[in-house]
Amino acid sequence: MANTPQSKKRARQNERKLEVNKARRSRIRTFLKKVEEAITSGDKKLAASALKSAQPELMRGVTKGVYKKNTAARKMSRLSARVKSLA
Repeated sequence: MANTPQSKKRARQNERKLEVNKARRSRIRTFLKKVEEAITSGDKKLAASALKSAQPELMRGVTKGVYKKNTAARKMSRLSARVKSLA
């Protein structure tokens, strides 16, 4: 348990950060899920537009520290390859 004032403040900050990052991660997953659903439905135009809207969200997650850069790049690469193969 936190004893010093600094560690108590740190614990409060971590709680707030956890909530914010959880919301960000959830939002990104929602965008990625929309791309997945469009791919499974086989609609290339819908999948491409969903992917286009998911890209900035994923990169925003990188700048905010929710995801690492290579993780986001890997996810984008795999999704875009799957969208491309719908043709």
